[in-house]
Amino acid sequence: MRMLINVPETVVPDALRGMAAAHPDLTVDVENRVVVRRDAPVTDKVGLVSGGGSGHEPLHAGFVGPGMLDAACAGEIFTSPVPDQMTRAAAAVDAGRGVLFIVKNYTGDVLNFDMAADLAQDEGIQVAKVLVDDDVAVTDSLYTAGRRGVGATLFVEKIAGAAADEGAPLERVEALARKVVESSRSFGIALSAVTTPAKGSPTFDLPDGELELGIGIHGEPGRERRPMMTSREIADVTVDAVLEDLRPSGPVLALVNGMGATPLIELYGFNAEVQRALTERGVSSARTLVGNYVTSLDMAGVSLTLCQADEELLRLWDAPVRTPGLRWGM
Repeated sequence: MRMLINVPETVVPDALRGMAAAHPDLTVDVENRVVVRRDAPVTDKVGLVSGGGSGHEPLHAGFVGPGMLDAACAGEIFTSPVPDQMTRAAAAVDAGRGVLFIVKNYTGDVLNFDMAADLAQDEGIQVAKVLVDDDVAVTDSLYTAGRRGVGATLFVEKIAGAAADEGAPLERVEALARKVVESSRSFGIALSAVTTPAKGSPTFDLPDGELELGIGIHGEPGRERRPMMTSREIADVTVDAVLEDLRPSGPVLALVNGMGATPLIELYGFNAEVQRALTERGVSSARTLVGNYVTSLDMAGVSLTLCQADEELLRLWDAPVRTPGLRWGM
């Protein structure tokens, strides 16, 4: 395998050890695979906890820090963390004002976070949960009942994190997180298959000269396959898929997200076509983030997430953030 790893069995702990060495402002429990901001629990603040299978970096551990998450739980590659990790994270960040679990809609994540919420509440921790299900491509795929949770997770973690840092109560942080989910839609494209360390070869067959529309972040099947298209054509298909479901009445937040192996020069070129397509359809982009944020190991491809954003959401988006994967204003 042409991978920068030791053995497949140690990929996640090796990465966590490297994260700990690179980011001393985080507390990284390699054995239990929980990453916590070093100053947690923060007095008079709601705690935010998320997590999921590894392989989507910087999601989620890369978004731990002031302005976003207080803790993240790392599962094995494309595999949910277990409830013990989540309850450990909740206990580490609870300052007495409750904890919000941000959960992507994958069956394992949903079941384990539900169980963890019950366990945490048994320990006297108030827990609320928000389910992210923004992918418009398919319903009831390999990993989910209902829509998959993808790029909007970043919007939820950033905006809810800003509200929590301002001292908002749990009910308000939860409501804002739900508002972001309800206002967001995503659609992804694969240009190549993903290779997991355990398998060592592509997890699905995508012939040369073809692309897959509506792919999931674990390599799940999408809507259809087509012959390779230009960036302009892909942008039109992607924007139409999102706007068909979202139908925004005002400006949007836009995330042009690489799937892991797509270089920035291509992502910025694709963003130019996305902005053109939005303008032609009467939609203005208030803020745009371009880069690899919600990835799928070494998959080449791109996803687009749009969130209808009012003044409050834009203010919280612009609020300072300092994490390994996202930082501004500090």
